[in-house]
Amino acid sequence: MIAEVETTELTDTLKNFFGFGAFKGNQEKIIKSILSGKDTFVIMPTGGGKSLCYQLPAIASEGTAIIVSPLIALMKNQVDAIRGFSNETGIAHFLNSSLNKAEITTVKKDVLSGKTKLLYVAPETLNKEENISFFKDFKISFFAIDEAHCISEWGHDFRPEYRRLRPIIEAVGSVPVIALTATATPKVQQDIQKNLGMMNANVYKSSFNRGNLYYEVRAKQNVIKEIIKYVKQNSGKSGIIYCLSRKKVEEIAEALKVNGVKAAPYHAGLDAKERAKTQDAFLMEDVQVIVATIAFGMGIDKPDVRFVIHHDIPKSLEGYYQETGRAGRDGGEGNCVTFYSYDDILKLEKFMKDKPVAEQEIGKQMLSETASFAETSSCRRKFILHYFGEEFSEAKCNSMCDNCRHPKQKFEAKEDLQLAIKSVAESKEKHKVKDIINILMGTLTATAKTYKHNTLKTWGEGVDHDKDDKFWQAILRQAIVNGFFAKDIENYGLLKITDKGKEFLKKPSSIKFTRDHDFSSAESDNDDDVILNNGKGGGATDETLFALLKDLVKKTAKAKGLPPYVIFQETSLEEMATQYPITIEELTKISGVGTGKATKFGKPFIELIKKYVEENEIERPVDMVIKSVVNKSGLKVYIIQNIDRKISLYDMAKSKNLPFSDLLTEIESIVESGTKLNINYFIEDEIDEEKQDEAIEYFKTSDTDSIDAAMKELSDLDYTDNEMRLMRIKFLSDFAN
Repeated sequence: MIAEVETTELTDTLKNFFGFGAFKGNQEKIIKSILSGKDTFVIMPTGGGKSLCYQLPAIASEGTAIIVSPLIALMKNQVDAIRGFSNETGIAHFLNSSLNKAEITTVKKDVLSGKTKLLYVAPETLNKEENISFFKDFKISFFAIDEAHCISEWGHDFRPEYRRLRPIIEAVGSVPVIALTATATPKVQQDIQKNLGMMNANVYKSSFNRGNLYYEVRAKQNVIKEIIKYVKQNSGKSGIIYCLSRKKVEEIAEALKVNGVKAAPYHAGLDAKERAKTQDAFLMEDVQVIVATIAFGMGIDKPDVRFVIHHDIPKSLEGYYQETGRAGRDGGEGNCVTFYSYDDILKLEKFMKDKPVAEQEIGKQMLSETASFAETSSCRRKFILHYFGEEFSEAKCNSMCDNCRHPKQKFEAKEDLQLAIKSVAESKEKHKVKDIINILMGTLTATAKTYKHNTLKTWGEGVDHDKDDKFWQAILRQAIVNGFFAKDIENYGLLKITDKGKEFLKKPSSIKFTRDHDFSSAESDNDDDVILNNGKGGGATDETLFALLKDLVKKTAKAKGLPPYVIFQETSLEEMATQYPITIEELTKISGVGTGKATKFGKPFIELIKKYVEENEIERPVDMVIKSVVNKSGLKVYIIQNIDRKISLYDMAKSKNLPFSDLLTEIESIVESGTKLNINYFIEDEIDEEKQDEAIEYFKTSDTDSIDAAMKELSDLDYTDNEMRLMRIKFLSDFAN
């Protein structure tokens, strides 16, 4: 009868305070566990309702629950959410370094008065002596350790402050503890429980499977271009794009904005107010896409994020799983696209070189798992769930990963698997994947010499398959995921033969495996070339349209008394005949066509293209949406700004330590891309008025803008090369742009 009353009370609180009609998954069991005073450990994927597991018992309990949380932004978001359910502002507070003295006084007053049911604190806050003293002055209902994976060195976001929590909790008093995380491998789970002294806790582990998420890994080529195409194809949908560096965050956010996407950057280099403003704008849908470092998203309760894109592969599968988990939290569409190059793994390994050896070893193991996930051609869902200690049949993936949707051809692997198991057995189950591959390939490493691997029967037995180790990587990865091997939880990475593996060795049977994806040709960081060269984009030039455009250029030029190249250069016409722009805005995205040129000459050209597209039922390439941000480079911005200020070109060249001819080359490229520059102030001091008039008249009637041809034609006026280049710049700027 008591259990029924408890259930009714909990359901009433769930309905009346939080507005939910029923509990999800293990929520009710977890809440009852902590309310009964038991230590409780919760592993629940993002979107499973983890926060409610400590919020509801905090509301239902006498006293104040202390919630340890790693991020100030996360605390603010959670406190705002709780206050939204209540008429009492003091029901929830946070205590961290962002508060001033007056605000801290208000928080402490509300806590001591009994108003506050949830007090969010940073782990650093708990370490302060005055706060430990304060916590002894009121009744604590329980401690909740959110993002508990931060405790473990094997977790993806290790924080040393988290490892000091247990002594502090004991110093405050004996109260129950609930630890919660969305990502924990068996190794991390054990580490958390040991460190928090809760080996006897009630453990509630929900399935890690998020059936609505689609996982895809693409080769890292033309990344920014591909990202912009993807976002434009998903117009109006909320998304998050993750990058490892702040510089890349800014670059992608800028590229998206230039292409008409409401995007904003988010990283630790921005001040707290700016980050909070961006976060709120995303929640209110004033911003469609956040481009962020990994700091964004923890605890952000936005259920309708429709895509998560990784510009860079994360440092760990836990990080990948948590970040992709921010998509589709409402159970709706959630697409997870990652761009991968093995060069990125090598780059991340280099970043670790100054860390302690033990930390480097852990980091490399995590990167190895991440690379395995990216390169595998077997079911990605099965791979990641296996990593978190969960069995899963790929048949249940329902083609919700790229490998199941577009499967690779399988081959008979019975003998290969036998050989791999024999090699692990022969080497006494004391080695990692790379060592077993070296045995099979007959590669004499320092480890092989130490353990005398070259004396084993399986030494070099697998060398016939491949010149490199990719074949055996694929065999061993699939053998692990399919349960023939297990990785030792205490000695991370050492391969152990499971009962299933031993049985297979006794009674081998047919088994089909696939080769891994080869990402060796993917480029690790080629974005600058992509974004700074608008290029031709998609397919081949439409020769019929190109001919029509050339005729129109000639007619327009004749009518305006100008040479054809002033209207549009042939390279621009070729791109139009590839991209089919049908609006003035789209025309400005063609290389060599600025807003001025498009406005001045563009209308008949887009009308011709539109008619041609309709009559020939042409499907226009999506590449059309990519707009260059060429003029964003520092030197070009400097030149444009200083010409506007009428600074001498000689002074500019001297200031930038450039030869004068190189400065002219930069100015030419700016003008040729369609930007209007007024250098009359400089020309009038440098070139005689008669020479100016002659040069302009020449360019007006010439079929070419070649400097050599101009110098030859006007040789009697003794122009210098630089003078003629300056006049050509003036002509293009005045008449073409």
